Amino acid sequence: MTAGIVLDMPEAEYHSRPELSSTQARLLLQSPARYQHALTHPKPARTVFDVGTAAHTKILGVGSGTIAYPPEHLTPSGNVSTKAATVEWAAAQRANGLTPVTPQQVSEVDAMAEAVLAHPTARVLLEQPGAPEASVFATEAETGVDLRSRFDFLPEPGPRPIAVDVKSAADASPREFARAAANHGYHVQEGHYEDTVEDLIDLAGFVFLVVEKDPPHLVGVYQLEPEFRAAGRAAAARARRVLAECRERGEWPGYPTEVQLLATPYWLIAELETPA
Repeated sequence: MTAGIVLDMPEAEYHSRPELSSTQARLLLQSPARYQHALTHPKPARTVFDVGTAAHTKILGVGSGTIAYPPEHLTPSGNVSTKAATVEWAAAQRANGLTPVTPQQVSEVDAMAEAVLAHPTARVLLEQPGAPEASVFATEAETGVDLRSRFDFLPEPGPRPIAVDVKSAADASPREFARAAANHGYHVQEGHYEDTVEDLIDLAGFVFLVVEKDPPHLVGVYQLEPEFRAAGRAAAARARRVLAECRERGEWPGYPTEVQLLATPYWLIAELETPA
């Protein structure tokens, strides 16, 4: 295992490594069986993420390059053709480390990046001394589990170094991003990242920089409140314990086999208590 911070590791090499990532930690919390299945059944790239991936690269200045679909692979309305030749062309571009997007999406990506750079707080955060796409590796002493994290922007040690994670979203409002953070386990991601880097850099903070995909490409910069952060840190630690136990036993269980009692969701309680 490579310990410490690596600034020039290719993205494909990073994702092929065996250390536990934050995505895998979240799978373990769903069930060890889901994590184990993902190791042997990697999912192909999903086109729904292409604009976000391209915007991510444009904002940070590094990452997977983009390439526009040529006219012969577009329909008269400007959409991507479903012909076999187009599918093969796109697959070849992805194999070369490129993200194919339509000419219209190229314009959208440029506008998203411009919106981020025009945002005063986002710009200051990205202009800190530091490096984009920094790979960090560590080993947890308690469980012996090797960890890896890929920081979108990792600051250098200093008076107040703040790590940045870039997200794209349909709605970057505080209410909706809080919901997305909980649903997608972004608090677990933050906890995993902080655990990986804590012996190398004493971070003063970790923020999510969120840009909307549609005009006017509004930008939000968010930091999780202490309780939310603590829950993520605890969940990330629990994932490592689960992994260590599963490896020791050689068992990767799914959901409990016994009948489970379901608690009433809070939203349903509120709905039932609201007068008709």
